[in-house]
Amino acid sequence: MAPTAMALRILYLHQHFSTPDGATATRAYNHAAALAAAGHAVTLACGRYAGAATGLDGPFRRGARRGPVAGFEVVEFDLPYGNAQSLARRSMVFLRYALAASRLSLGQSWDLVIASSTPPTVAIPALLARRLRGTPFLFEIRDPWPELPAALSRPGPGGGASTGSGGVPGAILGAIGRLADAACRRAAIVVALTEGMARTALARGTDPDRLRVLPQGADLALFGPDARPWRPAEAREGEMIAVYAGAHGRANGLGVLLDAAALLRATGIRILLVGDGAEKPALVARAAAEDLPVSFLDPMPKRRLAGLLAGADVGLLCLAPVPEFAEWTAPNKLAECLAAGLPVVTNVPGRAQRLLAEGGCGLTVPPGDGAGLAAALLAMADDPARRRVMARAARALAERHFDSRQIAARLVATVEAAAGHAPLSAIRAALAP
Repeated sequence: MAPTAMALRILYLHQHFSTPDGATATRAYNHAAALAAAGHAVTLACGRYAGAATGLDGPFRRGARRGPVAGFEVVEFDLPYGNAQSLARRSMVFLRYALAASRLSLGQSWDLVIASSTPPTVAIPALLARRLRGTPFLFEIRDPWPELPAALSRPGPGGGASTGSGGVPGAILGAIGRLADAACRRAAIVVALTEGMARTALARGTDPDRLRVLPQGADLALFGPDARPWRPAEAREGEMIAVYAGAHGRANGLGVLLDAAALLRATGIRILLVGDGAEKPALVARAAAEDLPVSFLDPMPKRRLAGLLAGADVGLLCLAPVPEFAEWTAPNKLAECLAAGLPVVTNVPGRAQRLLAEGGCGLTVPPGDGAGLAAALLAMADDPARRRVMARAARALAERHFDSRQIAARLVATVEAAAGHAPLSAIRAALAP
């Protein structure tokens, strides 16, 4: 990408940043690197996220360390965070990051702040910079808060106050909603990962002319035909390997994969679960107790994961049966499986189902249906020729919709339009796919 004549000073706020050497999403890495390659001076501020690799290894001084990564500067605050932490601990880390990032957003002169949520508290330093210094900001919705945790909420006993995912009280969800309203209304540009997320932004006051959908992507070179395939030692010769790679939390509903596995004994199908989370110990214990054809691997760097997917036969996308998940989620595991040329079996309706149907590269079963998942995997195992056709279609779909380089280029155009206050016609022309 040729450097732009208008070099911008950009503060990129993403608390859970990682390079491809980590085991978590790399969207912020791809976008920051693309902005830097376009000639902009980018500073990315993050915390210490479990499973991430920031590219820095020096000592922390006064609560932070910094250094160059892929052409931009990374500032890593000494704020450890993991999904296994208590709600109170996680909330405190969110607020401490917002405070540290606010000092950064107000302490220097920036042309634009990018605030990538989650957590939603990342909007606080962006809003402060806009109010106190007049700095425009781009607000990215990677998960709609409080909508998504509210969807997981259930009324308490006797009609008491509801609690959100992980026990988030309704009052806190209300406060997060007001923060989301402010971010959606005051951002120069709002970026959403799906059309469903975009609708939540519109409902919170975003002007449609300031809204853009930039989907989750995958590195087509990394997750591609040049990846060196490998299979875990426990995979027997001739077994069909179906891989789920992602979080093992309540929202992922992975128990249904074990329900399917219980119906797949002696079929030559092995389910491989890669990742970590609060539900993993119980899943491991159940698989062992029932002698299920299921294997577990720890989170791994993206390069290692690419090889595992290259050596697998089917990708799995699984979520708990929450209706809102159909349009409000953008799992990077789906894009990576498609880029790796894997046919996908999923229990997620809505957007994922439409994509797989459009591409002819997967099967969808009803949420919570373990028997349906088992039947879909058996259908895949019984028809290798169909799997090969779906594999080619999966890669083609990824090339059409999920090329992270193309998505990053569109993000660069979005940022330049937002910072330059370009007219709407120029923004639309720059962002055309």
